[in-house]
Amino acid sequence: MRILLVEDDPVLRGQLAASLQDAGYAVDVADNGRDAQFLGDTEPFDAAVLDLGLPLVDGLTVLRRWRAAGRSLPVLILTARDSWHEKVAGIDAGADDYLAKPFHMEELLARVRALIRRAQGLASALLQCGDLVLDTRSGRVTLAGQPVNLTSHEYKLLAYLMHRPGSVVSRTELMEHIYAQDGDRDSNTIEVFIGRLRRKLPAPMIETLRGMGYRLVPGA
Repeated sequence: MRILLVEDDPVLRGQLAASLQDAGYAVDVADNGRDAQFLGDTEPFDAAVLDLGLPLVDGLTVLRRWRAAGRSLPVLILTARDSWHEKVAGIDAGADDYLAKPFHMEELLARVRALIRRAQGLASALLQCGDLVLDTRSGRVTLAGQPVNLTSHEYKLLAYLMHRPGSVVSRTELMEHIYAQDGDRDSNTIEVFIGRLRRKLPAPMIETLRGMGYRLVPGA
């Protein structure tokens, strides 16, 4: 899953990016509203964390422009704790959730997980496909109750498929959602990771639809 992080404070931006990456997300960053708007208009993100107090273009304007252009990515806005009017304005402008500064990193991660789940129509933090279970809170994957050890890229790929069970996902879509903009994108690596996952899971769980992509289905 791919996150757009927009924060002008370099220390907080670094902390947030590191925490999101450690949680298994591909992260693109922007430190001003102009770049944030451009990225949100041109790249396919699964969610955005958007500070409102930004240089060049403020976060509220960025959000309004995204929504006016039909961009539906889930957005978590960051506001000053005493700026209740910012929270109201942000929600009215189309934000899906807000978090007041200062905040605990675990709360931000929990809210991001919830935004992505809701966007896919999923209610639980536990994603399940047959006997395969992925806990989005801990990053733990089990098959019939037994742990499945995955590399970070294998986990990112599986997590994206499990957020779309039964849906056909193309290689291009996978590349766009498991790598940040500056990542080393190569469609051949997707095939490599699919092959590795099939060796760790029942092979029939990941179907290949020739010329279309991959689909996750309950194992036989």
